[in-house]
Amino acid sequence: MAPAPAAASAGRKSHVTVLLLYVVCGLILLLLLASYSPRLQPHAHGRSLHRRLKLHPKSSLPSDASSGGNGGQQKTQHQNHHAASFDPTIAELERRLDDKEWEREHYSLLHGGEPDDHMKEWEEFLKEEEDFINDDDRFNIADRIRALFPKIDVAPQDGFVSLDELTAWNLQQARADQHHRSAREMELYNKNGDEIVSFEAFNALRQESHGEGNMLGFEWWKEDHFNASDANADGFLDKTEFNDFLNPSDSDNPKIINLLCKQEIR
Repeated sequence: MAPAPAAASAGRKSHVTVLLLYVVCGLILLLLLASYSPRLQPHAHGRSLHRRLKLHPKSSLPSDASSGGNGGQQKTQHQNHHAASFDPTIAELERRLDDKEWEREHYSLLHGGEPDDHMKEWEEFLKEEEDFINDDDRFNIADRIRALFPKIDVAPQDGFVSLDELTAWNLQQARADQHHRSAREMELYNKNGDEIVSFEAFNALRQESHGEGNMLGFEWWKEDHFNASDANADGFLDKTEFNDFLNPSDSDNPKIINLLCKQEIR
């Protein structure tokens, strides 16, 4: 009868071992959850309950786009096709940041000198705007969704958002982004502020700043392309025509579509 206490002791040790294993596994699980959980970041006015939002300004054309090589052209074409921001408020912040960087890079063409010392650095603008969108008191995501929903739910206005409505909304944001960039590029060629550009003015500045290189990253800067974009055939491009000139594949201009088709079947 002596082995009975030994068996009971072994049973108790087994239970203790299992309990210790459970405790260790629980601690490991807690550590893993803590390492992957989003960290709250306090701000001046509120706390964000989500991971820190990041702005993604569209950088200007890369420097190697002016080389005229195929590598630069492909890179430029790839970077020119970026996703538009879903929220117009975010899109406007990104445009402001992008405009600041674009002005710094083109300062000599716009103002005839080097950037002034008083111009804020791009990183400072980025931090200020990101602090704004991560402050729930000033930029609340739930409030933004409630504000945007009726603007998206329009065809029909039935309290639901369909795939077609989302597609139409995204296209609208992409067009607004595209027109903004085109209007900004037009500033380089529209020196007298009359909001029209001739091919002579465009070509002169292109050669001055890029030589024989291709500023746009693809062969769309030639005179026949310019003339195809000139919808009213007055020898000048207004803002809409200049946007078509820079973005021919998105244009509804029949002359541009015809020229694109001819180039495609060559």
